[in-house]
Formats: sequence, structure tokens, C-alpha cells
Amino acid sequence: MTHIKLKCNECFNLHDSDMSIVNCELCDGTLDVEYISTQNNQKQINLKNGMRMIVPLNNPEKFVSLGEGNTPVLRFPRIEKELSLDRVFGKLEFMNPTGSFKDRGTFMMVSMALESNIDSLVEDSSGNAGASLSAYCAKTGLKAHIFAPESAPVSKLGQIKTYGAEVHLIKGSRDYVTSEAKRFYKENNYIYASHVLSPYYVEGTKTFAYEIANQFDYNLPENIVFPVGNGSLIIGCWKGLNELFNNKKIDKIPRLHCVQAEQFVPVIQEIKGDTEKNDLENPFSVAGGISVSSPARKKEVSEIVKKSFGKGVSVSDEEIIEWQKFLARREGIFCEPTSATVFAALKKLFDSNEIQSKDSVLVPVTGFGLKDKLFV
Repeated sequence: MTHIKLKCNECFNLHDSDMSIVNCELCDGTLDVEYISTQNNQKQINLKNGMRMIVPLNNPEKFVSLGEGNTPVLRFPRIEKELSLDRVFGKLEFMNPTGSFKDRGTFMMVSMALESNIDSLVEDSSGNAGASLSAYCAKTGLKAHIFAPESAPVSKLGQIKTYGAEVHLIKGSRDYVTSEAKRFYKENNYIYASHVLSPYYVEGTKTFAYEIANQFDYNLPENIVFPVGNGSLIIGCWKGLNELFNNKKIDKIPRLHCVQAEQFVPVIQEIKGDTEKNDLENPFSVAGGISVSSPARKKEVSEIVKKSFGKGVSVSDEEIIEWQKFLARREGIFCEPTSATVFAALKKLFDSNEIQSKDSVLVPVTGFGLKDKLFV
């Protein structure tokens, strides 16, 4: 594809666009899409809100869709009152086709696979990413191999199986599941469609930024608070916001804050420059979607948080469950525990004066409550 290259985030080496390339071939760093096109040969898609977004596809009019995106934004008056904040908005990402924000990245990644005449994809996932890839593969006739931990929620595993994917249950840590998926795709010469490493996946999550710009009439809230495991949503949002800023669609970029479960804080450690290893044996959090010990893109997320003048916040399981119940019982929104982390973090950001009463805040409600184990 002549209009894009894949650029290493570590050594900045450029690679030709190829879905078989997972990491930099020189230093093993993560890759991002670099657009080398001129204004005359840019490839763009029309989003549902009428905006146009530059994409890596050669034939953008043929992208695969299950109706992802264009999720609603609601105001949360009872949370505003509870936290003494003037404006708190939630973007209901669980209203994407498979029940989580993961569909944003998957539509682009699977569209690239179709353009590349690929017929089988391998992914590792604690649930939502696997369900998303399985659905889009079912839509397009591709074969999906999903590697998941044995501890993954039964509801998510059932969703994956219902779409017809081949599920490989792995005993061990989340990181071990990833290593087994990598071994499998290499042995079978398949394509690793990782929601963590795929630069094309990140290009899909840019749609979050384009949508909120439109929904807030290009006057964005001062703060956005993200739950972060591997960081695909915050990375895609940052990239999209910068495209909008450079094209003079918005005049400022919000502060982007990162939330992690206190048992899994690799990004927060990176932000603080803390090199001490987590010595917890078999750590666990109710927020399974962000229970990631060694995210491949932690340096990128750390730099995004610092460049946007955001903060990293860790929250306990007790706080997560408390806010999951509050959101359900006071706002009528049933989110999975991972999504509830942002509200626990929002309280801490307010209590520490990082966010003021007059500030506006947006939180993505990333996944639906019925998809996870019930802890309430």
C-alpha cells in the first residue's frame, strides 16, 4: 500500500504495510500507521456523523461494518452531585454491536485482512476483543482462533463460541495466554490480529475522537478518563484528536487520564518512572479487562498521559464494585467492572484537586455489565 508505512515507536524505522508484520523487524518495537500520502491520494471514510477520517485502507468504500460507532453521550447528574462536579458525561461504548468499544478497532483490522486476502486470524483476549473479532470474522467468512484464559467470564466465552470462533482455553496468566497465541500463529503461518499490537486496530479506535468532537460541537470537555489495560482506546483517541487539531477542527486537546486496577499498574509505574517489578503472585482484579501486567504499549500510553497533562490513577476492587453499583442504581447504567474504574478514579482526581468542580469530564463506559462476572 503506497499511501502508508508502518513506523516503529522505538527506533522510527519504516516498514511496508503488511499484516504479517507484528513488531519492528529491527528492534521489536510496536508499530503505528504513518500516512505518507499527499492531499490528492489520501484514503478516507465517511463516518456516520458526516465527518471524514483518513484510513489505511486502499478501498475505503468497502470496509466491513456491523454498525459500530456513533454511540450516545449522556449526562450523569447524580454523579455530578455526588462528586460536586458541574458536568460529567458518559459515552456509552457498550452500545457497540458486540457490547464493548473493541468493535471500533476490529472493523478496521478485519477490513485490512479482507483487502490482504487473508482467511484466518489469531487473537488472544480476556473476552471483549475476542468476541469482537469473532463477530466480524463471522460477518466476513474469516476463520477466527481466539486464545483466552480459563478464568475468562463464561458469558464472554459463550459469546465468542456462538459466533463460531475456535476457542483455545489456556491455563495460566494473561501474559501466558498471549505467548501461546503467538506460538500458535507462528507455527501455523496465520496472521496475528492483536488488538494490542495491530497498528490497523489503533486506526479504528480513532473514530472515538472524531465522534466526540462532533457530539460536543468541537468544544470538547477538559478531561477524558480512560480505563487502561493495553491502551488501545486512549492511543487511538490521542491520534484522532491530534489529526483533528492539526486540521484545525478543534483548538485544544483535553487532558487524558489513565486508570488502572491497583494490582496491575504498569502504565502508572511508567508514568512515574518507577522500575520496581510487581512482586504479587497471581494478581487478581475484578476489572478483568485491564488486568494486564506487561502491556506492550505502556510507554506510548505513558507519553500520551504526560503530553496531555493528564494523570495516572489506581483504584481498588472495593472502589470499583462500589461505583459499579452506584452507576446502576443511581443512573440506570449497568457497566462491567472495568468500566466502573473511571468513576472511582474521577473521585480521586477531584479529591486531589486534579479536576476542579467547574471542569467538564467525559468517561467512556466501555463494556456492558452482563458480559462479566457479577460481583455486586
